[in-house]
Amino acid sequence: MSTISDRIEAVQQRLADAIARSGRTPGDVSLMAVSKNHGPDAVREAVAAGLTLFGENRVQEAAAKIPEAPGAARWHLIGHLQRNKVRPAVEWFECIHSIDSWRLLEAIQQACEQAGRRMRILLEVNVSGEAVKFGFKPDEVPSVLGRLGELTRLDLEGLMTIPPLTEDPEGARPHFRRLRQYRDQWQQESGVPLPVLSMGMSHDLEVAVEEGSNVIRIGTAIFGPRPKPVRTEEEV
Repeated sequence: MSTISDRIEAVQQRLADAIARSGRTPGDVSLMAVSKNHGPDAVREAVAAGLTLFGENRVQEAAAKIPEAPGAARWHLIGHLQRNKVRPAVEWFECIHSIDSWRLLEAIQQACEQAGRRMRILLEVNVSGEAVKFGFKPDEVPSVLGRLGELTRLDLEGLMTIPPLTEDPEGARPHFRRLRQYRDQWQQESGVPLPVLSMGMSHDLEVAVEEGSNVIRIGTAIFGPRPKPVRTEEEV
């Protein structure tokens, strides 16, 4: 049976091959280990294998896990963030990828003011237009970029998207490409740098790298199948 270390090595090889094919340099792309539903022991194994960047989907799970994880781990929130969870999110994470509304931006700004800190952020863009997905519609993003001066505690670094789930990884390519094209257009029109594209997961990482991703979010290919989460009284 393969270990977390073995799986990380396999993912890193896939990543290196994709980077080489794309003519990019290894420093262009960060590997994020998504530890959803996996405990601190799994995180410790991943850190021991050399990973330091971790993604979590739920604030409540992260708040229980992060204090038990190695101090070398850096934590990003990649799941949908409700406004009533903003304060603990600001406490536990160094970056939030899943910003999907102006009201959420205002709530994070307020929480950062109260906490006396800054927050790195990405705007989640619903490139596919699926009703079941969160994210800004593409035509909403330029107005957000135009109001960034109001968000004095937030550092916008780029964009994130989640494509429709398809069996063939190539099905994700047009969505990744469209986000990159939007990014280039919005940078030129607004003058706002958007260097980071967070896109690509276990089954389509190669396609994402080829289309310009800077952050690959890998869960199953590193940690194996996710165990069912333990539901708390708050969630029942």
